[in-house]
Amino acid sequence: MSVYRAVQVSGSGDFAFVERELAEPLPGQVRLRVEACGVCHSDNLAVAGMRPDPSAPIVPGHEIAGVIDAVGAGVTAWQPGDRVGVGFLSGPCHTCDSCRRGDFVNCAAQPTTGTSIDGGYAEVAYVRASGLVRIPDGLSSIDAAPLLCAGLTVFKALQQTGARPGELVAVQGIGGLGHLGVQYARSLGYRVAAIARGPEKAPLAAELGAEHYIDSLTTDPAQALQALGGAAAVVATASDSASMGPLVRGLAPRGRMIVVGAGGEPVPVDPIAMIFGTRSVTGSLTGSPIENEDNLRFALRQEIRSMNEVMPLSEAPKAFAHMMSGRARFRVVLDTRG
Repeated sequence: MSVYRAVQVSGSGDFAFVERELAEPLPGQVRLRVEACGVCHSDNLAVAGMRPDPSAPIVPGHEIAGVIDAVGAGVTAWQPGDRVGVGFLSGPCHTCDSCRRGDFVNCAAQPTTGTSIDGGYAEVAYVRASGLVRIPDGLSSIDAAPLLCAGLTVFKALQQTGARPGELVAVQGIGGLGHLGVQYARSLGYRVAAIARGPEKAPLAAELGAEHYIDSLTTDPAQALQALGGAAAVVATASDSASMGPLVRGLAPRGRMIVVGAGGEPVPVDPIAMIFGTRSVTGSLTGSPIENEDNLRFALRQEIRSMNEVMPLSEAPKAFAHMMSGRARFRVVLDTRG
């Protein structure tokens, strides 16, 4: 194969199906045959042109699962045939101040897959070897893809809560992130409360592992959490910023709200609720490649699975629109092999 298919975008929402010449990976890179790519809300950074030069074509997609078929010079830890994944962060530089202190997530020179470099809406992808995540046997590419970003995001957020096993942890939103967050929280040994709008998601929340369901349309979630003893942590996954701030009042003393839902508006937080109770609000941005390997192994052992709608690469624009509509249940994954 001398060319491969890709779906690129330029400007704002201008999708194009193209064929690109197959090239050898650069030093420090590997070339992947993409088998699956999750469609994530953050892909909108590329599609809507929220980049320094939106006129330059870019291939979106940062939940990539595939197989290495070529390695560049200097790559010694990986070889053709390895099953690997790539998430939103595409490999730390290992030389900036953050990397030298072991804070690889905040690397100052790290590409972002599908935004600053081409991503996985394609049959082939080129990525830094330092960003690779080994996919364990027993986890298919379709199942692995959403876990590489959505799964890792909630997994790392829960690890940062400081909550002890058996304590109450709330997951706000039962969507693409939240339906995974409930599963991870249950598997980590927490007593889980799910918060969503309306009664229709209550059965699903219970199926996923939530012991309590709070309908935010009929109940004040903060009061409901306090009635349960107060939450050691709230993981806010919904992109509705206005709904996050009041949840601080539902935290137990020294409780933490971890924000992973990327809303476009400020989060309104009552400083009195933070001061009296020593509560805190913090953000969490995914994790490092080795932490992502921990994530995949944990998900495999605990039978955590994303609920996916699978579509072919040829329907990438439709898949993106379906994800943005909010009607997907709950992740959309492109199968690039069909």
